[in-house]
Amino acid sequence: MVIASQLRPGMVLRMGEDLLKVEESVYHVGQGKMPGSVHARLRNARTGSLKEPRFRPEERLGDVLLEKQEMEFLYSDAESATFMHPVTYEQVSIPLEAIGPAQKFLKPEMRIPVESYEGEPVSIDFPQMVEVKIATTAQPVHQQQDNTYKSATLENGVDVMVPQFIRPGEIVRIEVSTGKYVDRVCTDLKRV
Repeated sequence: MVIASQLRPGMVLRMGEDLLKVEESVYHVGQGKMPGSVHARLRNARTGSLKEPRFRPEERLGDVLLEKQEMEFLYSDAESATFMHPVTYEQVSIPLEAIGPAQKFLKPEMRIPVESYEGEPVSIDFPQMVEVKIATTAQPVHQQQDNTYKSATLENGVDVMVPQFIRPGEIVRIEVSTGKYVDRVCTDLKRV
């Protein structure tokens, strides 16, 4: 059991038959006679749906530990992604809804921790940020202009908005949950 005021991102709660992974937890202090509350954003590990419940700070919640095993991503189809254990060659499929926005950033042969509950694979533990190469974008307009954004296409086909100084072929860091540009990683390109 865990107390609601101690919720942290990455924890997994069991509520009824649902396994809910904590994405965000914020404690709001009460005022006057109103008690404080904990606002949490929880993602269902099996379906990928979001819930945003409020808890009393002293409320006890059932927490669970998921088993993690690193596996290699093989391929995905319209409904699920398939991963393989590198030693036993055992293959497991996870529904794309459970993977969420991270599915756009999966690459063949990528090693990802697969999370299981009681032997059943339920989700993956994908990093919050990924580094991806810019496939196409307009050439920079001004070298120092970074407060306006332009459209760019990443090597995986995802469209993002990047600052004006980003060139095609550069590597950028993207936040997986929102798909937003964070910063530039590689600047060692030959200037044309």
